[in-house]
Amino acid sequence: MYLLRYSKSAIFNFQSLLTVILLLICTCAYIRALTPSLLDKHKTGLLGIFWKCARIGERKSPWVACCCVIMAFSILFLQ
Repeated sequence: MYLLRYSKSAIFNFQSLLTVILLLICTCAYIRALTPSLLDKHKTGLLGIFWKCARIGERKSPWVACCCVIMAFSILFLQ
């Protein structure tokens, strides 16, 4: 029982899932800012998810930044 309690993945913990999604959006937007051709050639298919995350990070950057600050506050002070 002890092992099952602490071996949850990010899929089963909502806060961890949100953290992973925010990190993915921020990372993809940063990579696209450095080398746009790396993500622009894969706009469809499975690798298109990274291009879409980069677009979300670029277009909704104030909202993403606000969510990152809230998530950091919650991880540092509320857990």
